Amino acid sequence: MKCILLCAGYATRLFPLTENFPKPLLKVGGRALLDYILDEVNAIEEVDKIFIITNNKYAHHFEEWAEEKNNVKPIEVINDHTYTNDDRLGAIGDIQYTIEQGKIDDDLLIIAGDNLFTYKLKDFVEFGKGKNAPCVCVREEEDMNLLKRVGVATVDSEMKIVDFVEKPAEPQSKFAVYAEYLYPRNVVPMFKKYLDEGNSNDAPGNFVAYLYKEMPTYAYAFKGDCYDVGTHDALAYVNQLYTDKNNENN
Repeated sequence: MKCILLCAGYATRLFPLTENFPKPLLKVGGRALLDYILDEVNAIEEVDKIFIITNNKYAHHFEEWAEEKNNVKPIEVINDHTYTNDDRLGAIGDIQYTIEQGKIDDDLLIIAGDNLFTYKLKDFVEFGKGKNAPCVCVREEEDMNLLKRVGVATVDSEMKIVDFVEKPAEPQSKFAVYAEYLYPRNVVPMFKKYLDEGNSNDAPGNFVAYLYKEMPTYAYAFKGDCYDVGTHDALAYVNQLYTDKNNENN
């Protein structure tokens, strides 16, 4: 299994912090945000290589970080050679670029590099192995405003996705989809097919909306929290939360 960490966004909402520095490497509770994700990926025995897809502006930061980490699993930083928010490849475009550059022909775990989550990623992988099918992470949410800002999945009694809408005006389900995805090897070529058909290259949830119509795709309902660190307020909140948590553990 290969893991792709999506780190090619320009995080314009976090300027000036991210004007010349990548959001996933901002400090949260004294550690880089990406360090917490790496802890979870390292705990997954099946993962034998980690790819970080980023842009030309931030690539050297990730290369320095990866070299300093000297991680237990090999990390390869891939530069998509974009320079601004206007010429970016989009999340799905970056996934396909990584598949091509990394010559990936394996099961694939994809994670947004700016998400912090408290559930165990290896539990998600075990769920996916049991289904032997594409899987996405979801959490039951009560906040209707939040549901309107994310992908929302409707599932059957077996947690198979029967409907998926990205940022619905009127959510038909309470299952918000978060940016952790598991795709078996046979799905990997479908990213190119999806893009060749002229579908949106951005928002990885759009691929899920396409895929569930092509093959059975399942939702893993995690217990715990997941934070999208997209604004200054969100960053301040998780920084305080993880500072307190890390202090309690020391």
